[in-house]
Amino acid sequence: MMNSSLDAPATTQVAALCHRNGTRGVEVLLITSSSGRWILPKGWPEAGLSDAEAAQQEAWEEAGIKDGVMRKEPFARFITEKRFDNGAVVPCAIDVFTIAATHVSDVYPEAHKRERRWMSIPKAVKLVDDPALRNVLKAFAA
Repeated sequence: MMNSSLDAPATTQVAALCHRNGTRGVEVLLITSSSGRWILPKGWPEAGLSDAEAAQQEAWEEAGIKDGVMRKEPFARFITEKRFDNGAVVPCAIDVFTIAATHVSDVYPEAHKRERRWMSIPKAVKLVDDPALRNVLKAFAA
């Protein structure tokens, strides 16, 4: 698993690394965060759902991934900083689950709040600003 040099995480989130075969090879889906950064769909674990199911729920709510083949075990874990609206910043572990997207909807809960974009992995690596997420994307391409 990938790790960074931040202190032990205070919290854990789940993320969905959505991918598909595009005309030029594998593409991944990035969305914009509330601050406009390019990220994976992610959120908090949910009571009654496995972490994989929670990641799949985030992929639906934030990116419109309605159906797909999901790995039940995390592909990777990375440590990053979670920035809250009140300005607080805490170390956060992100468990990343892969989803091979089979149906993408244009109507989904957060369509009005986020931009989403399918792109090649090299382009995604250039767009994300989190070094640990860049490493996860590079590992997925390997």
